[in-house]
Amino acid sequence: MRQYLLKSLLQIIPVLFLISVIVFVLVYCTGDPVSLMLSDTATDEDRRILIAALGLDQPLYVQYFTFIGHLLQGDFGNSFRYDMPALPIVMERLPATFELAFAAMLVATVISIPLGILSATKRNSFLDVLFSGSSVLGKAMPHFWLGIMLILLFAVELKVLPVSGRGTVAHLVLPAFTLGTGIAAEMTRLIRSSMLEILNQDYIRTARSKGLLETIVVYKHALRNSMIPVVTIMALQTSTLIGGTLITETIFSWPGMGQLIIQAVNTRDMAIVQAAVFVVAFLVIISNLLADILYRVLDPRIKYN
Repeated sequence: MRQYLLKSLLQIIPVLFLISVIVFVLVYCTGDPVSLMLSDTATDEDRRILIAALGLDQPLYVQYFTFIGHLLQGDFGNSFRYDMPALPIVMERLPATFELAFAAMLVATVISIPLGILSATKRNSFLDVLFSGSSVLGKAMPHFWLGIMLILLFAVELKVLPVSGRGTVAHLVLPAFTLGTGIAAEMTRLIRSSMLEILNQDYIRTARSKGLLETIVVYKHALRNSMIPVVTIMALQTSTLIGGTLITETIFSWPGMGQLIIQAVNTRDMAIVQAAVFVVAFLVIISNLLADILYRVLDPRIKYN
């Protein structure tokens, strides 16, 4: 286990290196940032001085190695919009994004586990058809449309929840439900199919033949083994959650990293974009590593070489 963790941590290095190349090339291809940073009254001399100050007059490979050198020190450059280092700005927004992502995953888990179990244990019944159809509907609804509909219903018409912002649990309800609905739909279908497969295993028949209560058979013996693929989806949904927050945070004016990235892209504040992309990539890698560890906890038969 320790060797596996060490090997996994070492594999993060080339992945981050590859991400650094992709981010650098994409930022380079977006165009000339100097034009955005200078005012309309700037002279050619001002432009030449700023290009030299940013190192943009150097060959591309020199710019890349300079970028890597600063990156190793946690320096992604200064945001010209906020006039301060980019990384602290991104890290300051991270708790809000974590809060929304955790709430969305909680909503998805609370909805999907009982629906998936009921759909599997009541196979081909009315409840199965209802929950399966609801899962397809939940997966098909775009986040931006669902968010706007929820605002119109609960904030504008019923006036029971705030339209936007952050501060109380009430502010968290609509964005968490918007972000968690799609994940709940996917997890419900996965839990259902996994439970159906597990419930047909020989050890489940043996447990039933011993006279165990059906609730013990389902929740103690079947549910735990069916959660292994669900853990995979939950880990993979981390990137979906971060990506989904780009839209959800913008709709609900949630002051998280997604809203910050949208604003940075619109203003071409590339220092913020670079820092945010690296933070997101690192979080996705760590979440995948945690998923591997959870495999081992849920199923001791899995061995690491």
